[in-house]
Amino acid sequence: MATIAELVRYPVKSCAAAPAGSLTISAAGPAHDRAFLVTDPDGGFQTQRVLPRLAVIRPSVDDEHAVLTLRAPDVEPCAVPIDVTGPRTPVTLFGESFTGIDQGGEVAEWLATVLGGRYRLMRVPPEHQRVTKGAPDGVDGTASYSDSSPLMVLSQASLDGLNARLVARGEPALPMSRFRPNLVVDGWDEPHTEDWLRRFRVGDTELAFAKRCLRCAIVTVDQRTGRKSGPEPLRTLATFRRDSGGVAFGVKLSVLRGGKISVGDAIQVDAWGDRLPDIR
Repeated sequence: MATIAELVRYPVKSCAAAPAGSLTISAAGPAHDRAFLVTDPDGGFQTQRVLPRLAVIRPSVDDEHAVLTLRAPDVEPCAVPIDVTGPRTPVTLFGESFTGIDQGGEVAEWLATVLGGRYRLMRVPPEHQRVTKGAPDGVDGTASYSDSSPLMVLSQASLDGLNARLVARGEPALPMSRFRPNLVVDGWDEPHTEDWLRRFRVGDTELAFAKRCLRCAIVTVDQRTGRKSGPEPLRTLATFRRDSGGVAFGVKLSVLRGGKISVGDAIQVDAWGDRLPDIR
C-alpha cells in the first residue's frame, strides 16, 4: 500500500522547506505554502534560478501569533508579524501581474544582509485569485505564488531510480529535498508511478493530476548550502525523462476537495491514466 512518507510546505517561495507531520490543504494548496514572495524593489519575483542563496533562508510560521520567522546562517533570526491588511503592491510572477502586501522595512533589511541586495518580502493577499492551467488530460487549479499548480508529488521509487542512474555515472546520489515536493509517496515499486495518477484520495482530501512537473535549474542547487552544483541531475534526467519543453520528474496536482493530510495516510487511487512507455 502506498502511503505518505513526507509532507513539506515552503512558506516563502524558493526558500527552504518546512517539513510537517500534517498539512491542511485548501484549493490553493497547503496553508502558508508559497504565501510569501521575495521580490526586487520593482516587484519582480526572485527564485533560486538566479538567486540560489534563497535556499539557506529557513522560514517557519506561528499560526497562533501570526508571525513568520526567518533564519539563516550567521545572522539573528527575523520575526515578521504577518500583515494581511496593508496596501496592495504590484508584483510580477512569470510575466503575470498580481499584487502582494509588503511586510515592511525590517525584514527588507534582514534580506539585504543575507542576500546582498535590495529586496522586499510580499504576502499573498487574502483575495488573491489565480487559475493555474493543467495539461490537456489534467485538471486546472488555483495557487498562491507557486510556479503553477498548488501541489507537487514525487515518489521515493522515482528518486531511487534516478539515484541509481546517477551513481552508475559516477555522480553522488541526491536527497529528496533537491526536488522540493509537497508530498512524498512510498510503497510504489515502479518509478514514476505518479505519472499515471488521475484522481486519488488521501486523508480528507481528493486530488487530481494537473501536469507533469518540468524541472528547471533549481534542481542543480544544493539546498543545504544555496550553491549551484553543476549540470546534474538535469543532464541525467534528459537521457530518459524528456518531455515537451524540458525534462519531467514528479507530478503537479490540483485540489478537488480540501482537508487534512498526515504522514502515514494511505493513497487510495480512484482513476489511473494510460500507462505509456517511459518519456524519451
